Amino acid sequence: MVKHYETSLYGTLRHALVNRKTQTTSGKITLNNDKAYQTILGFGGAFTEAATYTLNKLSKANQDKVLKAYFDIDSGLGYNLGRVHINSCDFSLENYSYVEPYDTELKTFDIAREKQWVIPTIKAAEKIRGGEILLLASPWSPPAWMKTNNDMNHGGKLKPSYYQTWADYYVHFIEKFSAEDLNIFAISVQNEPAAVQTWDSCEYSAKEERDFVKDYLGPTLTSSPYKDVGIVIWDHNRDIVVDRVKVTMGDEKARAYIWGTGIHWYVSEAFENLTTVHNLYPDKHILFTEGCIEGGVKLGAFDTAERYARNMIGDFNNYCEGYIDWNLVLNEMGGPNHVGNYCDAPIIADTKRDTVHFNSSYYAIGHFSKHIKPGAKRIETISEKTDLHHVAFCNPDQSKVIVIQNESETDQTVELSDKTMTYPCVIKKRSIVTITIEV
Repeated sequence: MVKHYETSLYGTLRHALVNRKTQTTSGKITLNNDKAYQTILGFGGAFTEAATYTLNKLSKANQDKVLKAYFDIDSGLGYNLGRVHINSCDFSLENYSYVEPYDTELKTFDIAREKQWVIPTIKAAEKIRGGEILLLASPWSPPAWMKTNNDMNHGGKLKPSYYQTWADYYVHFIEKFSAEDLNIFAISVQNEPAAVQTWDSCEYSAKEERDFVKDYLGPTLTSSPYKDVGIVIWDHNRDIVVDRVKVTMGDEKARAYIWGTGIHWYVSEAFENLTTVHNLYPDKHILFTEGCIEGGVKLGAFDTAERYARNMIGDFNNYCEGYIDWNLVLNEMGGPNHVGNYCDAPIIADTKRDTVHFNSSYYAIGHFSKHIKPGAKRIETISEKTDLHHVAFCNPDQSKVIVIQNESETDQTVELSDKTMTYPCVIKKRSIVTITIEV
């Protein structure tokens, strides 16, 4: 059975089941199930303090509506991944850390702040999903007293004298979240280590990141009860990922501790860089760890959906294994954000009116996450169509999924086929389409 789902600029269709069969086509796309690539880990979003605080400003009915929209396996996006920040990030209400100044033994380590909004929201999401959510934990900055600029914001670097203390900090964080029965499956060394921001940030050169992993974080994690927690390097944009990874994973000792590379979408759509990284280190993973629409809320915009779909197709075609969006929900301003770095989110909450708005990006993500299941494998597509973006997968139950994007202003016709069927159809102009083939 073939099903055709569509979201388009022209009209009101949002992930709608439609009939687009046609008699004539202008090219073929063939799915080759015999050639498979990476295994898909899943999809998710970030449980920032801003997102969880905003969610708690809504009525209980709307809180449930948002969480079901993301985490319900049947009616929602079926998210199974999440991201949390270690200490504050820009999408926090202010700068904060978990210890008192100069407590190098971390005796005062306390995540009580995360128990106010973040952890209860994760637990509520897990209840809706009916299972655990795999969490990636990322620091934006060490405590100010550990840094060369004595400030959690504006870059600065981790002082070498605190390398071991900071490595121990990750273990304490994992321990505290584990005590809440939450699964930190991976940690990244540093969010965006090449960026000096007006918000929480910390610089690492490639060599500094390599040496911190090799001599401190890797050994500390390995000797702890959490040796199976993966270490993610880079956690930044695609543009210079190859050069960074060559240094960080080029060291055999450092590489042994590294699970994989984290990617953001800002600055660059050089998707091919991911394949270069994969070819250099094929036993390591590639995970998309952050992306959002910058510059505040974009209610009603469709190019946001197109950016999501184009980036997801591009990354998955180049060995990305999963997609973690940025904030799950933001308020009517695109915050709160303690330095005014307002952004968009797939779901926007008007906290003044207690209403929820679903952006086009929400539906774009659903074209992937509602159909591509954890454990799916990307499969080869052979295409005569150069004017369509597309990527295909085979799920664990052997059903197939192909996502096709038409960014042009012209309807495109295509004959889609595999060994079991032929499906001639129209891919409408400015649309995102998912076609499923059930066995």
